[in-house]
Amino acid sequence: MKQFNLAGNGIKLILKENVLAVLSDKPLTTISSAFHNGGGLKKTNAILNVEVLKSCSDKYLHDNPEPYIVDSAKKFGLNENFIGMVTAAAVENFSLVSKTNGELAVSVIATAADNEGNTCNFAEAAGETINVQETEGTINIIVVIDGNPTESCLGGTLITVTEAKMAVLRELDIRSRFSGDEATGTVTDSVVVAKTNRGAPIAYGGPASELGQLVGYCTRKAVKEAITKANEFMPSRSIRERLRERHLAIEKLAFELSKVDDLKVDARMLAKILGAEPLFASLLFAAVKLDDDIKNGLVPLEFGDINAASERFGNLISQASNGAKVQTEPKVKDYGTVELPLFTKHVLINIVRNAFSKEKTENLK
Repeated sequence: MKQFNLAGNGIKLILKENVLAVLSDKPLTTISSAFHNGGGLKKTNAILNVEVLKSCSDKYLHDNPEPYIVDSAKKFGLNENFIGMVTAAAVENFSLVSKTNGELAVSVIATAADNEGNTCNFAEAAGETINVQETEGTINIIVVIDGNPTESCLGGTLITVTEAKMAVLRELDIRSRFSGDEATGTVTDSVVVAKTNRGAPIAYGGPASELGQLVGYCTRKAVKEAITKANEFMPSRSIRERLRERHLAIEKLAFELSKVDDLKVDARMLAKILGAEPLFASLLFAAVKLDDDIKNGLVPLEFGDINAASERFGNLISQASNGAKVQTEPKVKDYGTVELPLFTKHVLINIVRNAFSKEKTENLK
């Protein structure tokens, strides 16, 4: 068992087996989306984040986790009067961040991952079509405020927490499993905001308020630490992995290129080509980001004709290799059968053509 002090007197964070518990000597007022006793304003002395062990993570548990949560709470001698969340993350990998400004103090506890250590296996972008049979993988956040936010302020703080979480997902370029778009969360995220009721009423919890800035800072730091603690997640993950997250797997790219006779390449060859030249890999990733802007209608007017701009961008590779001057009207073979986003398509075409040309040149030596 491990124990940590949180913001406010008599409030502790205790890790015991598969349960991470916030326990308070005096009742806390909470607002939450927690599964057990969540919703609306509640008074409680205990907030639990319960890890679903691998041996229990089958479908019936996800459909009805209530008995599992209640049974886990017995480890702390609790009856059913507690706030309870459930997670597939290893709760021992939690992150705790606290900050104080004068008499106002905030502590944020976050967990993130599934039971395989994959942080955002079920990341999603709110508003997209989601078809999921399993629900493993989640980001759970508990916020403890040693202060007295009003009811509306608690609601505003809940929004601030969500915005801060989304900022981390954007910073780490975490993508929706379902669309490849920038993720806004996972399918089972849960948040609890609790206050001690100490001091004068606090009216504002938005990002610009004193409270909101404390909460935003602690949430961003705690969520980022929790995500990067997961075994399978690396901010510096490979370009191959970053492409896969965008639904542009190397296998798909190789398949599309191979529709053209002079671009026959398999996934292994393409991965080797991308790994051999950092400049080309950089241009490819820049192309992918440009295609994101095209998809979202964010193309600057200065780009002009997108087809021509993407072709010229791709030609930068041959220019970099040959020291050629920029062409005003680049001549590119018709690769209309290659069904990929424009900038990605033309950069890949030139990367592979360059690699094949270099290979032929070396074979002649």
